[in-house]
Amino acid sequence: MHYRVLGEGPPMVLVHGLSGSSRWWRRNLRALTRRHRVYALDLSGYGAARRQRALSVRESAALIADWLEAENLQDITLIGHSMGGHICIRVAAGHPQRIENLVLVCASGLLKASAYRTALNLPRALVTGRKRFVPRILTDALLAGPLNLWRNASDLLKDSVQDCLPMITSRTLVVWGERDALVPLPLGELLARSIAGAQLAVIPHAGHVVMVDAPDEFNAAVLTFVDGPQGAG
Repeated sequence: MHYRVLGEGPPMVLVHGLSGSSRWWRRNLRALTRRHRVYALDLSGYGAARRQRALSVRESAALIADWLEAENLQDITLIGHSMGGHICIRVAAGHPQRIENLVLVCASGLLKASAYRTALNLPRALVTGRKRFVPRILTDALLAGPLNLWRNASDLLKDSVQDCLPMITSRTLVVWGERDALVPLPLGELLARSIAGAQLAVIPHAGHVVMVDAPDEFNAAVLTFVDGPQGAG
């Protein structure tokens, strides 16, 4: 795993999704680092850690938990997108004492489909998202390589988080793109209902990579949730 650190303040950890990298948060870092010390991760097998073997969802969750302990990070805002949200669910359920706020962004974990059927939705997901971001998606996917992508896609589709959702005690915000073609909005609504006290923020016209499609709306939703109304100012 690789990470970079920016800003000062309470800790905020960003975990990207399948085929992603820490670069996927580029449109969010300026806003998030105004009040927070942000740790942007590259999971094993991706981004700056692409030469490593991709880990399973549970292995990645265990590695992140060990890293949080090694860094002695407390009162964390943990933000995960797609597969990263799936991983963050397991981190928050297993280590509630460290996670103050949990933000799940178009998170997998309740998705029930074959890897083949999910792959068929990829073209539609690209079309519904910000077109200028497509080269970044394709570049990071190529760098990760087909073996890592297939390994993780197959694993996350077999790993349901339904049983560990009741164990989440952190304040939780579920953020979803209205036009998400990969992990449809009804799964986001189900996820929010399954976590005690969770809030749901649906961002109109945004697709699966909601923090790229609508960065201003995403940043405002996250910072208002974490820091109160003054956070998004």
